Amino acid sequence: MSATMTAAGTLLPMAGEESHFPPTPADFWQPLFPMFSLGETTYYFTRPMALILISFIVLTVWLLVSTRRASVVPSKGQWFTERVYDFVRNDIARDMIGSRDFLRFTPLLFALFTFILLNNWFGIIPPFQNPTMARVAFPIALTLIVYVVYHWIGVQKHGLGGYFRFMIPPGLPSWLVPFIFLLELMTFFITRPLTLALRLFGNMFAGHMLLVVFIIGGWELLVHGGALSLVALPAWIMGAGLTVFEALIQFLQAYVFVLLAASYFGGALADEH
Repeated sequence: MSATMTAAGTLLPMAGEESHFPPTPADFWQPLFPMFSLGETTYYFTRPMALILISFIVLTVWLLVSTRRASVVPSKGQWFTERVYDFVRNDIARDMIGSRDFLRFTPLLFALFTFILLNNWFGIIPPFQNPTMARVAFPIALTLIVYVVYHWIGVQKHGLGGYFRFMIPPGLPSWLVPFIFLLELMTFFITRPLTLALRLFGNMFAGHMLLVVFIIGGWELLVHGGALSLVALPAWIMGAGLTVFEALIQFLQAYVFVLLAASYFGGALADEH
């Protein structure tokens, strides 16, 4: 059952039952089966976890099939894969990191972009209709990867002490240095990872809920709206239009996530602040 169907079950009454609004966090809990227990806590395999696994399989099969017979004259599958890779390589990695260091980060950025994009598009692809990144744990996990990498390469580049000195722009008055250092410390270690994760999560969650509002709202108007039932069709048309718009937003959010990750890598490798 997708998140859309879960919302439908929340808002629309079944036979002999009453609907309730607003939905509670329990309405978004979608366990499939228990995996193991620790003490009194049982851990479940959930639908978002299943989508993550499906996306991994789909991406793995796509890359293996499209590149197993790579040639100078590419097949259609190889051409498509190369276009996606070139987009990440040239328009993101090279531009944000620089021509000297970008190549070693391109595989990671390519993996992040394709993984996030597919899981975002699951929000509008039947029968999934469930954007995985609308569960905040997944953006946090991806952000942790970026977080560890850009601090690690920064320390490798400048040394541990030099990395913290690197956060202070040169030429500042001495009395201003502690304040700027504190702000930069918060930016590097708190603001960047927090905004990177929450931006992706917030856009995916809000966009999916907006689609649910128009689709389920149209049904409510049709069934219980009386004269307002005439508005059901425009609501569904609006929902269809927003689905197309949401596909663009889902692409942009994958792009922005990877673009910011590349900019953090490039910043950590810069010679000066």
